[in-house]
Amino acid sequence: MPDSIRWGVVGSGGIARRRTIPEGIVPASNARLVGVYGTNGNTNAEVAKAFGATPFDTLESLLATEMDAVYIATPVFVHAAQVAQCLRAGKHVLCEKPLALNVAEAQSLVELAGKCKLQLGVGLMMRLHSQHQEAQKMIAAGKLGRPVYARAQLSCWYPPLQGAWRQNPGQAGGGSLADMGVHCIDLLEMFFGPVASVSCQISRLVHNYETEDSSIVMLTFENGAMGTVDTFFCVPDESSKNVLELYGSEGSILAKGTIGQGSQGEMRLYSRPQGKGYDAQQSREQGEGVEIRPPAVNMYRAEIEEFSQALLDGKESELARGRGLRSQKLLHACYESARTSKTVRLAE
Repeated sequence: MPDSIRWGVVGSGGIARRRTIPEGIVPASNARLVGVYGTNGNTNAEVAKAFGATPFDTLESLLATEMDAVYIATPVFVHAAQVAQCLRAGKHVLCEKPLALNVAEAQSLVELAGKCKLQLGVGLMMRLHSQHQEAQKMIAAGKLGRPVYARAQLSCWYPPLQGAWRQNPGQAGGGSLADMGVHCIDLLEMFFGPVASVSCQISRLVHNYETEDSSIVMLTFENGAMGTVDTFFCVPDESSKNVLELYGSEGSILAKGTIGQGSQGEMRLYSRPQGKGYDAQQSREQGEGVEIRPPAVNMYRAEIEEFSQALLDGKESELARGRGLRSQKLLHACYESARTSKTVRLAE
């Protein structure tokens, strides 16, 4: 039995070069980088040299070599074609989010993966943050009582840039919501369960590119809890604390800085004192709460190791399980709500 998965990378610049290759594939205990392919030949050669991989000048030549899985980190508008090509070549795929430009494309990819008996995962790595994992366990154990309300915030400053595909709706499928909101909604579903309906507003408040720079989503979960997600491309990095708030009938989990690309952040559990009833004075003597600080993990290494181990064990990855299609359906519902100014229910 092999003890590691051989990986190829499609889209060797951007997030692959900055994060997933150096922090994920290279240090992973059960993965090995074999080759890289990108449309920028100079960048591709530099990345291959830096990380001891073979550079390929076409996707076909990359897929012709011996490897088990492919990580795709290209612009969204080429995801569908590249994912399909990798699956047809017999490779498992971990693709950056969103999986495709629309639900129909995502559905066809999921069906193709099933037909090929291959795993198709999506890079929703924030669910693997150690504090998010610990919060999920606490909620499942009843620490918050009945879920009541959740909020997830992820904002940054993303000004107009020449040729930036994230600022072109035909290439990105959307702006701040498509790029960042999918992470936030996925996290809140991890904590509180499936979303039943969404109400969304998007706008271009500051920047003049075509995709939205501002978005807010109101969520209703199947268990009756409510939530909001706010994602902006027009808030300075230093101003956004990337807040996560999880409230229940018995307490709350409050965090800042855990949502994002790093492993840092602060998180605390605040519980209602045992036996305390109604307080007419509303004194709110909250105290310091209990710090939630499990050992930190690098999320990019965690996602590669989790996906690789699932392949080695013949089990379904946490990042697969239809999450790419589910995320696409949620994103579609949000944009449909923004377009119609109506609440949209998720299809059964």
